[in-house]
Amino acid sequence: MHYIGEIAGIATAMFWTVTSMAFQVATRKVGSLNVNIIRLFMAFIFYVLYMRMSRGLWLPTDASPEAWKWLGISGLIGFVLGDFFLFQSYAFVSARISMLMMSLAPPVAALLGYIILGERFTLLNTVGLLLVLTGIAMVILNRGDKSENNRRFKYPVKGILLAFGGAVGQGSGAVLSKFGMASYDAFSASQIRVIAGVLGFSLIFTITRRWKGVFSTIKNVNAMKPILIGAFFGPFIGVGLSMVALQHTSAGIASTLMATVPVFILLPSVLFFGEKLTWREVVGAFITVGGIAVFFIR
Repeated sequence: MHYIGEIAGIATAMFWTVTSMAFQVATRKVGSLNVNIIRLFMAFIFYVLYMRMSRGLWLPTDASPEAWKWLGISGLIGFVLGDFFLFQSYAFVSARISMLMMSLAPPVAALLGYIILGERFTLLNTVGLLLVLTGIAMVILNRGDKSENNRRFKYPVKGILLAFGGAVGQGSGAVLSKFGMASYDAFSASQIRVIAGVLGFSLIFTITRRWKGVFSTIKNVNAMKPILIGAFFGPFIGVGLSMVALQHTSAGIASTLMATVPVFILLPSVLFFGEKLTWREVVGAFITVGGIAVFFIR
């Protein structure tokens, strides 16, 4: 099928739009840690059932030790560290702002590739990165109105920094995912990452003795509904398709298409959360996505 990687990239952005809004609702009800571990357990069940039907395997036992190592590390960095920061940000800023900050993930991945792997980082890459930063700045920075005590940031700094931490985690995880996956089945590779995420959060919950909160959350129907929706469209379908995109097209094209969430999320934010958008925020979102596109021009 032609353009399967590009189609998967766009579908990923659409699904991540749904999941980010669902997890915003759930996080504000029961907290980010509880949402994180429950959605990964749910995603694991989805993967087990899908793998059994599609490949006849319950678990990715046919993966090489090398794939398990790099994909496992990717899962710990992306799901545990990256998503922990991202979900924490939902308590302070909306999913729309968090997803805008997550647009920094592709440039972060490219920078890490340059620093760690010695990959090229061109002048055009720099222009794209500056455009991304400009677009984000248009959204999160105030104009310095004296009536608002000259606050520099329009949104809580803590939420912005947490979302940036999520971008660093996702960007790092993407580099390791592509390296570890190679030609291996994309959904099986995602299952390995989810397993690593489940183990990572389980260790955290055991050490901090937080399991009681998880059991309480499971009994909360109002919280479980958005978690279920988010788990299906996020770490299962969304992440699986992101791996398909990375496998069937260049990392640059895949990253650019998957980073269109800030544009997709504009209308749902208004319709479902009643957010009021300014022209600066709309233009800033488009500039950010455009900067990512420029960043990966070859």
